[in-house]
Amino acid sequence: MERKLKLIWDFRGPNAHKTAQHHEIHLKEYIISEKLSLNITGYNDISNMHSIAYLVVIDSEMKPVRDALKPHRGQLYEE
Repeated sequence: MERKLKLIWDFRGPNAHKTAQHHEIHLKEYIISEKLSLNITGYNDISNMHSIAYLVVIDSEMKPVRDALKPHRGQLYEE
């Protein structure tokens, strides 16, 4: 079983929550258009001025997704 990686986009400022929420919509569209193996996305508020959107991919799909979508950072995904 391949590792799962969480690709993360950071959004800051007074509109961070709405921006992260909207970014997740595009991540879901990308999953469908590229036929990715996993369908795990989300967004979280870190503080009232910092939110993240994320997409989870398997290790073998990470490089093309990373190069196309340019996440700010990544980490191992733990369920």
